[in-house]
Amino acid sequence: MSSIIRLGCCLAWLGIAFSNLSSSQAEEPADSLRVMSFNVRYGTASDGENHWDRRKEFLVKTIETFHPDLLGTQETLGFQKDYIAEKLPEYNHLGVGRDDGKLGGEMMALYYRRDRFESLEEGHFWLSETPDQIGSKSWDSSLPRMVTWVKLRDRKRTDGSTLLFLNTHFDHKGPTARLESARLIRKKIAELGKNGSIVLTGDFNTSEASPPYKALFDKEGDADSRLVDSYRVTHPEKGPNEGTFSGFKADQTVGARIDWIGVSRDWKVVASEIDRTSKEGRTPSDHYPVIAVLMP
Repeated sequence: MSSIIRLGCCLAWLGIAFSNLSSSQAEEPADSLRVMSFNVRYGTASDGENHWDRRKEFLVKTIETFHPDLLGTQETLGFQKDYIAEKLPEYNHLGVGRDDGKLGGEMMALYYRRDRFESLEEGHFWLSETPDQIGSKSWDSSLPRMVTWVKLRDRKRTDGSTLLFLNTHFDHKGPTARLESARLIRKKIAELGKNGSIVLTGDFNTSEASPPYKALFDKEGDADSRLVDSYRVTHPEKGPNEGTFSGFKADQTVGARIDWIGVSRDWKVVASEIDRTSKEGRTPSDHYPVIAVLMP
């Protein structure tokens, strides 16, 4: 299926979701929030025909078509962050390398629309026992892993509330590291996101049956998690084709759903989907982007 048809299907699906709102909200409300999480695949990988230089325009077009207000990217090297920022000049961006807190290594680069949001505070922490130590790793993590975050004021909301937007990428080898990373993020959300809304994007390298998923979304004692899984809110029954790793193949849809958008309970999840955009049988990255549309 061509990319135009797939993109059209995605947009039509979102239109159906909006049509299910009350008649007074038949069109997308002005204060709705579009979120995208996208593992862009690091740009120096030996991917042959799927090399970054051959797919970067397609990747940016995929982002532009959904037109997110918030975009979290993973595996983003400095030159990739800069390319996306150049092609999407309406966004502010934030990201540092996981190795040295500067340009070394992959970034959890995030983007937000500058006409809508004002940054109040921003930062990074590492997924380790010493989260403030740049480049640190712990447990059985194979590599330094981190979170980039920004606290925003939404100019479309007049209630004075803030929005904490976090973006991350969990370790691909260490199960203990993934579990402890989820626990740390839950703790950091409680510290950084008091009395505000939360959006968490990321590649979590694990399925929803795993302990890290439960550590993020399940109750802790009698206390509900601040977060819900936006996809599972709108798709309560698990299906057979929810895989988010494509390996650049458009027909690869089975497997684990390892890319998630978590949102705080004050959001209404209007729509959430795995974006199956492709062109000539190939996807813009080796992961499908995941998208959500929210209302306060």
